[in-house]
Amino acid sequence: MWDSESESVTGRDYGNGILSSSKHGVETDGFEQRDHSWYVATDIPSDFLVQVGDVNFHLHKYPLLSRSGKMNRLIYESRDLDLNKVALDDLPGGPEAFELAAKFCYGIAVDLTAANISGLRCAAEYLEMTEDLEEGNLIFKTEAFLSYVVLSSWRDSILVLKSSEKLSPWAENLQIVRRCSESIAWKACANPKGIRWAYTGKPPKVSSPKWNEMKDSSPSRNSQVPPDWWFEDVSILRIDHFVRVVTAIKVKGMRFELTGAAIVHYAGKWLPGLIQNGGGFIDEASNSSNSNSSSSSGGISWKGGLHMIVAGTKDDTPTVQAKDQRMIIESLISIIPPQKDSVSCSFLLRLLRMANMLKVAPALVTELEKRVGMQFEQATLADLLVPSYNKNETLFDVDLVQRLLEHFLVQEQTESSSPSRQTFSDKNMHDGTQRSANTSSKMRVARLVDSYLTEVSRDRNLSLTKFQVLAEALPESARTCDDGLYRAIDSYLKAHPSLSEHERKRLCRVMDCQKLSIDACMHAAQNERLPLRVVVQVLFSEQVKISNSLANNTLKESSEAQYQPMISNRKTLLEGTPQSFQEGWATAKKDINTLKFELETVKAKYLELQNDMDNLQRKFDKMTNKKQTSAWTTGWKKLGKFTKMTNLENNEIGSQVAAPEEQTRKTPGRWRNSIS
Repeated sequence: MWDSESESVTGRDYGNGILSSSKHGVETDGFEQRDHSWYVATDIPSDFLVQVGDVNFHLHKYPLLSRSGKMNRLIYESRDLDLNKVALDDLPGGPEAFELAAKFCYGIAVDLTAANISGLRCAAEYLEMTEDLEEGNLIFKTEAFLSYVVLSSWRDSILVLKSSEKLSPWAENLQIVRRCSESIAWKACANPKGIRWAYTGKPPKVSSPKWNEMKDSSPSRNSQVPPDWWFEDVSILRIDHFVRVVTAIKVKGMRFELTGAAIVHYAGKWLPGLIQNGGGFIDEASNSSNSNSSSSSGGISWKGGLHMIVAGTKDDTPTVQAKDQRMIIESLISIIPPQKDSVSCSFLLRLLRMANMLKVAPALVTELEKRVGMQFEQATLADLLVPSYNKNETLFDVDLVQRLLEHFLVQEQTESSSPSRQTFSDKNMHDGTQRSANTSSKMRVARLVDSYLTEVSRDRNLSLTKFQVLAEALPESARTCDDGLYRAIDSYLKAHPSLSEHERKRLCRVMDCQKLSIDACMHAAQNERLPLRVVVQVLFSEQVKISNSLANNTLKESSEAQYQPMISNRKTLLEGTPQSFQEGWATAKKDINTLKFELETVKAKYLELQNDMDNLQRKFDKMTNKKQTSAWTTGWKKLGKFTKMTNLENNEIGSQVAAPEEQTRKTPGRWRNSIS
């Protein structure tokens, strides 16, 4: 008997799912099984033996000849007139399907279910049980059951499509796969409020309604149907059938977010380790279907069965498992919706990691990298740390991140230069919004790249060129602060202490000293790993910031002094000011005082470093004992004397100015050259 959720199929001439034939040549009470052989329970001795696999069927010629065109050809076209044995090893459906077909030939009632209908339909086609031999033959009966019963049921369509995995290519040629896929897609795209059929759903959250209650009530009446109700049922399918269902769902207009979520759900079930904190890979529904299929197949299994791979059977080798997982990844890449946010960037990166590990086709890997580049600003550091599978290379795949960054920049440039059909004013507003969005995304990517460089810089095999290329890939406008880049440079210098002075300078060129914060400048001023020239540049840029800050404070104080006559009394002003604003102003004043103290500290350290440089230059001059100086050196000394006198005047240290002859002798030519 079959279960159906449609009341319209009742009353049709299917004998309640039991097929029988009133015309048969041999009276029998049924079939009897003895060991691996089947016998007809009749007084007439059998005269024909059919071998299907390792099972023997002791039958009679007349019932088979009256309904099977293939048996007619095998017997009458054979040169052996006394042919009493035939082997049908390639019969689809195996011994189970032939047993049902033989019972139908003898007029024995056959119970049609969603589990055996696909095998019986293919066996009937193989045996050529057409209407030319007898009206209402097995092909007609099974085809009618498929069309009117199976395709109108959600559950039966899933089970038939699942049972068709062992019937390739017969199920494909007979359009069973196509029709079931379209039936599933049509029901999946239905409005969840109007769903009147049972579904598996997510067992931990919602219990599935009973099938015998389908005619009385629907899931939508008892509880709200979630939009992902069909994920769990569809995920038990083999990858090629899942692709057919998803393709049909796309054609019928399913939202790309739901399609992408279904792909993520399927990948989490069939690719172990891809989805973090994932549940079991096979649920009860798939386990029951697998056990039914394996028990009904009589030991015949599909070698490429993905459900067997995930279950971890002993016959599977790692090579076969890797091959099947590679096929799953390649299929999923090809059906991911093209929209930007159909799946998360984290999922794409994990899929890319497995694709590189399993050596997926390069064209599909490139396509996946482009998809990651579209959403690169959504990535996390943990997802970017993809191991490098090449020996004697870096620990992490830095080249992959470089390619992803290039795809991101190409995508950003394409979006910013794409023409718009809007009006002029709307276009200007859209361009401004788009420009700000691009800038913010680039800033997020810059922070991500800086964190990635800090992490991979600890690898001793990472070359300076790769570090520099990745650090300079983004434009200067992407970074408003280079603290993250300085942290990565310092980490690289720690891990590579054997770098030459030239290489250290080359490494530090990727950083802009003017974009460092006060904390970073304080650290860099005391960092012995940095080249001396970089330290001086940091201090010089910090002095410029201090001068600009003091100038701004002076202008601010003068502007505030102009408004003081308008204020009658400070006490009156404070009384009229909200308490929250007063507290914020007090905090701001405290921060300003702290900043002034830090600036004074930086000034003192700068002067101390300048005196040290003068002493070093004086010692160097004594060692060289140069009596003549060129016009070039004299010019630099004059320029250095002018700069030093200006700095001393600004810092109000007039008492430390030396005589002109002594000042000329103390001017450090090399240090002046480095500052310029």
